[in-house]
Amino acid sequence: MIKNIYIETYGCSANQNNSEIIQGLLEKQGFIIVSRPEIADLAIINTCIVKGPTEHKMISRIKTLSRFQFLIVVGCMADVKSEKIKKIAKQSNFKVKLALVGTKHIHEIAKIIKKLIKGKESELISQKKEIKLCLFKTPKRKTIGITQISEGCQGNCSFCIVRFAKGKLFSYPQDKIIKNVKQDLISCKEIWLTSQDNACYGLDLIHGKHELPKLLKKVLSIKKKFFVRLGMMNPSSLLPIVEEIIECYKDKKMFKFLHVPVQSGSNNILRLMNRPYSVQDFIYIIEKFRREFPDLVLSTDIIVGFPGETKKDFEKTFELIKKIRPDILNISKFWPMSGTLASKMKQTPIKECKKRATKFMKLHKKIALGINKKFIDKKYHILIDDSQGDSWLSHNKNYKLIILKKSKIKKENLLGKFIDIKITKAMPHYLISERDKEK
Repeated sequence: MIKNIYIETYGCSANQNNSEIIQGLLEKQGFIIVSRPEIADLAIINTCIVKGPTEHKMISRIKTLSRFQFLIVVGCMADVKSEKIKKIAKQSNFKVKLALVGTKHIHEIAKIIKKLIKGKESELISQKKEIKLCLFKTPKRKTIGITQISEGCQGNCSFCIVRFAKGKLFSYPQDKIIKNVKQDLISCKEIWLTSQDNACYGLDLIHGKHELPKLLKKVLSIKKKFFVRLGMMNPSSLLPIVEEIIECYKDKKMFKFLHVPVQSGSNNILRLMNRPYSVQDFIYIIEKFRREFPDLVLSTDIIVGFPGETKKDFEKTFELIKKIRPDILNISKFWPMSGTLASKMKQTPIKECKKRATKFMKLHKKIALGINKKFIDKKYHILIDDSQGDSWLSHNKNYKLIILKKSKIKKENLLGKFIDIKITKAMPHYLISERDKEK
């Protein structure tokens, strides 16, 4: 009899949301979710294959988890690498019963387990439309509610394999999104709006208009004390609505946090990537936001060593990062994903990719520390939204990560509480604080 279930999750906030739904649905059916694999009867791995090294990690974990009698592989890898998963499981020395569940069949997880119990392996993979809203779920972080607003995207990036799994853009109904947010706000104080590209929300609907500003206004109008973190937006999708989104950001409930991936500082490389915007478009967006919000926390992504990236192209990206000085820089060494157009192009040597990535890491560490030092001695009224080891984690109004050591305060549970703090030390990727004694 299957009772105890172990779940591993990898990837983006949408994947985290899927795992919370999976856990909630299974707990509702009477299953027990355990944190240690050795006491579990069945394992579930929620996969991500956005990058080559991530896919290798998934392969390694599937091999390890194939030691279980029952294994369910969920997510993007199940959608696009189903035959590979089955081959890996069969090659293991264990007689594992395997099931594959694609990104659009999350709500059917309990049905799949019941089939496995009867010894029936199954595969649920399709491009059907599934609305992952208003379902019973178990949040990993009690103060944070994740609401997915759409599935898929409008893009056609030459390097992306995820679009094969997620499919074309499917925007969820606004009324269900608002209902989901209100449902989360019963216990949560922080709302994350997530999707592959938030700014393209609504473009697949009959009228084909950008609906994100309208949706944001509805979320912000909910009469409760909470914060909203808006997830990633591609420059091409954000450009037509930048003024409207800035107006939404003026609301006190909005974290002044902006995630816009540039990927390259060379227009030539952007064309090879099939990214329909220019470097100048990206700079225009960032400058517009920073004029309104000087302390905005900016997050961006770059890919180093993309096929055809010359030293001159690399230097253009390097100079762009020096110019815009992002608080967060997600650096990816290019990895050819099978089935993508970029995998067929002439590749940049791996050694050169590593060299360029290292140069970016050193640059960003210097930039990030310089930015964070200006926050020393500043005071904030913040929400404690997570706990990790001996630290309470929180964010200021710009979503700058702040750490408060538990040893520095009385032994009390601060999770979900608003407190006053003072920044005492700056690190490249976070700030260290203490309780504000003047309050």
